[in-house]
Amino acid sequence: MSKNGKVALVTGSSRGIGAEIAVRLAADGYAVVVNYAGGVGPAQEVVDKIKAAGGDAIAVQADVADPAAVAAIFEQTEKTFGGIDVVVNSAGVMLQARIAELPDDMFDRSMAINVKGTFNVCREAANRVREGGRIINISTSVIGMRLPTYGLYVATKAAVEAMTQVLTQEMRGRNITVNAVAPGPVATELFLHGKSPELIDHMAKLNPLERLGQPADIARVVSFVAGPEGAWVNGQVLRANGGMC
Repeated sequence: MSKNGKVALVTGSSRGIGAEIAVRLAADGYAVVVNYAGGVGPAQEVVDKIKAAGGDAIAVQADVADPAAVAAIFEQTEKTFGGIDVVVNSAGVMLQARIAELPDDMFDRSMAINVKGTFNVCREAANRVREGGRIINISTSVIGMRLPTYGLYVATKAAVEAMTQVLTQEMRGRNITVNAVAPGPVATELFLHGKSPELIDHMAKLNPLERLGQPADIARVVSFVAGPEGAWVNGQVLRANGGMC
């Protein structure tokens, strides 16, 4: 049972930002569904951490690019906890290449997970989230930077932001807010992989606070948007990036 009577589903929450969001929402009193695409091990660790702190959580496997699998996550969440109040679209990939050299399979995978996956989850959320609920998508502050090799990633997240703002209008009359949180560079496996220490240091200093974000920085913003204090924030993209852009 949740401590606040509410339930949160967080996709892609077995590691990185998604895992930190799941843990934070559990601390806020939500029963949490921890979604993962691959092996259950890391997701179960997140569940165990939540339970050790007195919260309630389950791990549910699903590839967000598969509409039937996404529908099954929502059905299992409702069956286990009785309903859904907050949905956080955190599942995503960051595949990089120069546009002139970008292979089709990389393009297709990015679109399938970042765009179609977000769409699949938003579609289910729009039909299932209870009145007064929250739908929160994860974008990126890199959209405004025009960095080489990020073209595909930025394109997918621009689509996420567009969907967010349209869905906001479509939820009229149900007291459900739809927002996106757009992190700057965050010290996660997803971001750090394949980057030299020099590049990481350079990107850390792009913002006036001169550090990389931490997953907890982003989880705090999601917590605010999901909670009662964020009820008047709707149709927005919150750029949580330390002032980078």
